[in-house]
This record gives sequence, C-alpha cells and structure tokens, in this order.
Amino acid sequence: MDEIEDVFVARLMSTDLHTVTPDTLVEDAAAVLLENDISSVLVVDEDDGSLAGILTSTDFVDIVAKSQPKAETTVDRYMTADPITASAQDDVSAVAATMLEHGFHHVPVVDGDAPIGIITTSDFAAYVSSPESASA
Repeated sequence: MDEIEDVFVARLMSTDLHTVTPDTLVEDAAAVLLENDISSVLVVDEDDGSLAGILTSTDFVDIVAKSQPKAETTVDRYMTADPITASAQDDVSAVAATMLEHGFHHVPVVDGDAPIGIITTSDFAAYVSSPESASA
C-alpha cells in the first residue's frame, strides 16, 4: 500500500451526493438508492445542511426484518447517526484502514459539518484496478 500513501481522499471521493433528511420515509430513501443506482444516502439536517447520519443498503435489510417497510417509518430510526467521517485532505490509506477496522463500506467526506463527498469501497477498488494507480 506504499504507493497510495500520498493519495488524498479528495482524489477518490464522489461528489455526486444524494441526500435525504431524518424525517424522509424509508421507502422514499429506498427509491433514491434505486433510481440512482447507489448504495447509500447521506442524511442531512434540513435547516443547516449539516451531516446527521448515513443510511446504506445494508440498513435496509434491518428495516425489512424489523418493521413494515410501508409503515411510514422515517430514516431517523435506522440511519447511523454521527458517522465516522473523513476530510478531503485525509490520506486514503488511513481512511481505508478505518473502514477495514470498523467493517464500513461508506465514509462521508465533510468540510466542517457539511458533507462534500463520499468515499466507498468501490472507489478504492476502482483506484487500485486503474492503470493510473500503477504509476502513482
């Protein structure tokens, strides 16, 4: 992993963010995932846009197992509140280590409290498999 020590999160993160608020119904959040072919949405405070949590496709297994998906259940009940985050200037090897340690597949990237991106295991896989990474 020495070759990625000088690579920062900003280089790999996605900035095409899809967000919901804590009071979004889970079925509406699921529609956002499906319509955009993504595996997570960031949950933001509707007043100031600060990161409130993250809801991933894995959370939907829990939602289906524990509740009636159409029972007007809100995202707030199932999101991971106060998720571990990264900054755009963080070293990707440190973020990758954190993801492995906690078993995460998604880490929101923030500037202060505002989400500016997300880095996922897919981003790491794409980077490692790209010809560009061999010359980095």
